[in-house]
Amino acid sequence: MPVPDELTFEKLKSAVSGSAAAFRCRNTLQPAGGEGDKVFPPTYAGAKYAEEKRKIPERDEPVPCVLLDSVQSQANRMEEALQMAVESKELAIPLIQVDFSDYAPTGNEGEDRENGKFRDDIGKITSLQLPHRLADAILRDSEVEENDGGQTKPVPFRHSKVGKGINTASLKNATPIFRLCPTALLFGMWDSTGPKGGLGAKFERAMVSEVVGINASSGVKTASRIDPIITNTGAKTGEIVLYQSKEGGWTLDKAEAKKKNEQPVKLGKDGKGRVSEANLGNVTPSIHESGGFTIEYAEQLTTLSLIALRRLSFPVNGTASNEANQAGRAVLAALGLCAWTLAFEPGMGLRSRCLLWPKDALEWELLDKPGQEPQRFALDRSSALRLVQDAYAASKAAGLNWMEEPLTLKPSDKLVKLVRKSQELAVEKGAEEG
Repeated sequence: MPVPDELTFEKLKSAVSGSAAAFRCRNTLQPAGGEGDKVFPPTYAGAKYAEEKRKIPERDEPVPCVLLDSVQSQANRMEEALQMAVESKELAIPLIQVDFSDYAPTGNEGEDRENGKFRDDIGKITSLQLPHRLADAILRDSEVEENDGGQTKPVPFRHSKVGKGINTASLKNATPIFRLCPTALLFGMWDSTGPKGGLGAKFERAMVSEVVGINASSGVKTASRIDPIITNTGAKTGEIVLYQSKEGGWTLDKAEAKKKNEQPVKLGKDGKGRVSEANLGNVTPSIHESGGFTIEYAEQLTTLSLIALRRLSFPVNGTASNEANQAGRAVLAALGLCAWTLAFEPGMGLRSRCLLWPKDALEWELLDKPGQEPQRFALDRSSALRLVQDAYAASKAAGLNWMEEPLTLKPSDKLVKLVRKSQELAVEKGAEEG
């Protein structure tokens, strides 16, 4: 098979401005341990896997498959890869961040409680980490410093000069989103919590990717533990009772135990105070269902819809132009291809016991002329980063630019109180369950 061409900016621009439907990548993977190694998919409500039968090329009957990584999860992994590239200064793209560092704990619990500090350090949360991207409620409930008549004061983000622009966004005016959070135009956004409610701007996903295990056979998993200091057999530990301590944790002494109705509270949800409730003692070997899958192979199927990008217009100073529209679409295409390459070129570590490795060199196909073989392109990390740089330089020359310095917001008082209350309840619940 011929060697794929290098995907340059000129070729990308031609594809975006032409009639091509999409870039596509079909990536065949195997577990890092080799064929036949078990993989563990994500679990959903009720500890269930997402299993279904799918029609596979060259198979007469549908084959059992299992979802290894969803469209939403793949998007989050690509955004995470972009975030890491921004932090390492390999990439410069717009970033809005909410800074919670004023409320970081000092380690002195009493002092932290008195000064209204959080129990856990949240740090900075960026628009690449928020689940609803630019339309997320965390941004809505944060504030930005604005100058008003020579005085600086905090203004709710969506009421600020920069935030109000989001209210005017639409397919015909994607410029406000492009300037603040271009990934929202790639991975989708619905401004359902903004001033317009359900009528807020909605942008479909242009970048879609998922990973599926093909010809999947479910297995079992085992559990056991040998405690090196406490033997959990018969009467040796069966006669031992542990109590919840007043200070937290466990105790053998009834006098030190937490009391309820003047009675010492035994450790564990079932109130039996067994040694195992303190994660001590042996665990009897056992076999459980829902123990992962063996698969024939995994497939990652990714599409970057150029049709979806062509629905977006980018007026500059209120005037739309073909040059700015093409430039904006090319930037988004470059950013999508770059995000995918950064996230998945090194392999795919989805979760514990689900590390996947590509079978072949990664390449993209351009779906251009029906009935003709797709053009094939190669794209590595350095080329992908350069693609974004070249695309944005052309966009800037066309008058379409984005925010080049991070915009830092502060959480509102009510958001701070909500986070603090949530952390306190989590600690209380943990203490009750302990």
